[in-house]
Amino acid sequence: MSHLLIRATLFSCLSLLPVAGLQAADFIDDSSLKLQLRNVYFNENFRDEHGLSAKAARTAKSERTEWAQGFLLDYQSGFTPGTLGFGVDALGLLGVRLDSGRGRSGTGLLPVHDDGRAASEFASAGATAKVRLAKTTLKYGTLLPKTPVLVHNDARLLPQTFQGTQLTSTDIDGLSVSGGYLERFKQRDSSDSVGLVPNGYRGDKSGDFRYAGADYTWGKNLRLSYFHGELENFYRQDFVGLQHDLALGQGTLTSDLRYFRSADSGAAHDGKIANRMLSGQLTYVIAGHAFGGGYQRLDGEAGLPYISGASVYSFSNAGIGKFIEEDEKTWMLSYGYNFATVGVPGLTFSSRYLSGSDGKSKTQVEEWERDAELAYVLQQGSFKGLGVKLRNYVYRSSYSRGRDSNRLYITYDIALW
Repeated sequence: MSHLLIRATLFSCLSLLPVAGLQAADFIDDSSLKLQLRNVYFNENFRDEHGLSAKAARTAKSERTEWAQGFLLDYQSGFTPGTLGFGVDALGLLGVRLDSGRGRSGTGLLPVHDDGRAASEFASAGATAKVRLAKTTLKYGTLLPKTPVLVHNDARLLPQTFQGTQLTSTDIDGLSVSGGYLERFKQRDSSDSVGLVPNGYRGDKSGDFRYAGADYTWGKNLRLSYFHGELENFYRQDFVGLQHDLALGQGTLTSDLRYFRSADSGAAHDGKIANRMLSGQLTYVIAGHAFGGGYQRLDGEAGLPYISGASVYSFSNAGIGKFIEEDEKTWMLSYGYNFATVGVPGLTFSSRYLSGSDGKSKTQVEEWERDAELAYVLQQGSFKGLGVKLRNYVYRSSYSRGRDSNRLYITYDIALW
């Protein structure tokens, strides 16, 4: 069934909702409306001029600092009764500038005008029609995809959103199948809907993105994944993943292996792509502690391709760097602690260190990053769910500017019904 036929079918079905109004109790009773408040302070200082021409270095910013308030209104309906259940979701997003400046904009929190000043506010809204049959759901409209071949970015004030069709099914025990056809998207700091392009692409072409795949849980300890994605006339990508949990002493050792194979597609508007990326990580969790170590290697032509502005489903998708340049090799270490073990539920700490080498960009790539995060979420009382998160990132590189970054997030979810 083509995406045009899917779209027509969804809208035809939803037009019948008023007729079924007397039987639509579940449509209302199972619905929810949530308002999430996000207050974000972002400060980033540049430490060197790597990757800049002499002319650019003279005019380059020495810092980016902004403060903004975000509002995310999320409505999700239930489904009407019957063999086919129909529903509608809606998402409203608003970002408001609290502090910025022409010389400090560009943090990714707010849109930036041609004069270099951040917008005082920006907003967008989207609706999603949905149909359910048993445990299979078809959606068309505003989507937040989260698959190995496409992960929407939600690391700033407002999330990156996509427009298209999505199918998910869990009818078979242990098996989750999903697929989608995406036509346009909005970046996390924009209200403009634009065509899909790879990250870093500077041309005037765009394409639609198709993906399909499955996750299978075998027993209690083994999880297998396969996904295929293709950005029309740019690149295609296959992903295979394996996760396994092993009881070891008083703790659990988790093994996580991920493999990407990417190649250019069609007209190859972004140039030749032919590479493979294999990464693995071991994490041992015991008494609230989580110790991790991993290695990642990318071989072939070009870096790992992904959709503009999106996150990357890799262990190296850090706070600043991604460590996915051509032929790059990356070592990773991590540590985390959950203070619930010592009687402070809701308080967590995490840190990681990444070192990448032997990569190729416009020059030789050597880079490293050190990240740390301290977070606390109130577990009870009138402000239960109020969260505070402090992040510190230090990044150095031979081919791009070094950065020191501090970010403060204050979030609060309010269930309106």
